[in-house]
Amino acid sequence: MPTHGSITKAGKVRGQTPKVEGRKRISLSSSLRNKSNFKKRFTLHRTPGQNKPGQRKRKR
Repeated sequence: MPTHGSITKAGKVRGQTPKVEGRKRISLSSSLRNKSNFKKRFTLHRTPGQNKPGQRKRKR
């Protein structure tokens, strides 16, 4: 099957870019996570999902 471009050049740019180490992520303690969840659910009355109050809805 014919291709558009040479197969030998596949992965050229990825091979040339320098490797960057990812940063270490530390997770919150469980008490802080529970505190923020309580605040979101009961104090702010937020429902689960990505639709936060104040965000504009997508128009179709």
